[in-house]
Amino acid sequence: MTTPPFLQIEEITKTFPGVVANDKVSFDVAAGEIHALLGENGAGKTTLVSTLYGLHRPDSGRIRLRGKEITLRSSRDAIALGIGMVHQHFMLVQPLTVAENIVLGMRSPREPLLSLGPASQEIERLSRTYGLEVDPAAQVWQLSVGMQQRVEIVKALYRGADLLILDEPTAVLTPQEIHELFNVLRRLKAEGHAVIFISHKLDEVMAISDRVTVLRDGRVVNTVATAGTDKAALARMMVGREVLFQFDKPPAQLGDAVLNVRDLCVMGNRRQMAVRDVSFDLRRGEILGVAGVDGNGQSELVEAIAGLRPAASGQISINGRALAAFQPSDLLDLNVAHIPQDRQRVGLVMDFSVSENLVARLFSLLPFARSGFLQWKAIRENADGRIKEFDIRAPNSEVKARSLSGGNQQKVILARELSRAPDLILASQPTRGLDVGATEFVEGRLLEQRARGAAIIYVSTELEEILSLSDRVMVLHRGEIMGMVRPGEVTEEEMGLMMAGEKRMTAQEKMEARQS
Repeated sequence: MTTPPFLQIEEITKTFPGVVANDKVSFDVAAGEIHALLGENGAGKTTLVSTLYGLHRPDSGRIRLRGKEITLRSSRDAIALGIGMVHQHFMLVQPLTVAENIVLGMRSPREPLLSLGPASQEIERLSRTYGLEVDPAAQVWQLSVGMQQRVEIVKALYRGADLLILDEPTAVLTPQEIHELFNVLRRLKAEGHAVIFISHKLDEVMAISDRVTVLRDGRVVNTVATAGTDKAALARMMVGREVLFQFDKPPAQLGDAVLNVRDLCVMGNRRQMAVRDVSFDLRRGEILGVAGVDGNGQSELVEAIAGLRPAASGQISINGRALAAFQPSDLLDLNVAHIPQDRQRVGLVMDFSVSENLVARLFSLLPFARSGFLQWKAIRENADGRIKEFDIRAPNSEVKARSLSGGNQQKVILARELSRAPDLILASQPTRGLDVGATEFVEGRLLEQRARGAAIIYVSTELEEILSLSDRVMVLHRGEIMGMVRPGEVTEEEMGLMMAGEKRMTAQEKMEARQS
């Protein structure tokens, strides 16, 4: 008799008003298997795993676990059945200790008293077994992002997870932390755990998974053995066409300096210094990548240059104009484009139409306004042209921005910001959360701007993207420059050491980097 798969998804359908998120999705996961789930933004991956974790109820279809059909009404039901999930944005309470976070919401054997001693011993045992090395007594806010992820995995194992769902688990990790995570996943696999691994990074999928299921438009395109496929084939299944992974990037044709930053210090939201004595120059026709683990001063640096955050000290000059203090509205006069990292909260007005968002910074200028009145014909004609030029997938220009996928929302921002041929482009996490097709589009447009002579700051936590696009890379750790390097002259491992603060530039190297 054949042993049934550990998990079977059979004909799962889930609809929301006007949207079929999952359309008769079927696949299975074996015990001791790492099964990757791939798909474009909006393909239905998050809806599917949310259904597996009890956060959504399917409209139809069946879920079988260990050969038996199950019904999941909540995440509590999923946990009780041995299903654990590590979300992309960790669900930890920062002021609590590791042990307190792990037992949070569970019944104490000494109720109403809290009993952390036995819990801490079990956490230490799990940590040793799977090489996770977490301190039960440490407060979560003191831990690195990679350590916090370990806590989430230990929490799932502590609660008895035999099936572990990981949603974009490497999005904010250094190369060394990714290597450590993969070692943990291989241990889990060897122990017989089933793992569902969701990622946009095809190299990682090829490195860690046994099989891959690809979703497109809510349907399963195919399930294939990883050993029998490659990146190009997976990308083709995801987007329905060939995808470029490497662009033809000619040598930089450098012009005059557009941006000069000297001894810049910027305060963060918690009243701590987020950027510390940062100095660099950026010239026309150059892409300066800014690498680092998320939260190490990249956002504050870009916000200071964009006028969204005041500098505590230091100087910023754009096209030779020193800026002691300026407003975001000044970016128009300075011919600066800003692609913010949070496209929904900062980049777009979600309840405005696509046409309105495309003139959000230009609505007071001709031809979009005359004598204080908006010129709707010109606004709509502009939108129709930009929609075509930037391949924005929208029914028409009057739909609200919130109805678009993440990739199309990003295209609206690109269309607005790049249409003025800017001298300086501040691109902060421009491909975050985007699938391979949308990422290819964004990167291609930025390289076009480089060829035109724009100076570009490109902030990303994706090292592969940084090294592929940038002419120079500045690595930040806790707001300080750890290195200023050129792609091809440094390995990802060396970059990872800089990102972790374990390798630092000397004063002489900083001076040479500033002058390069």
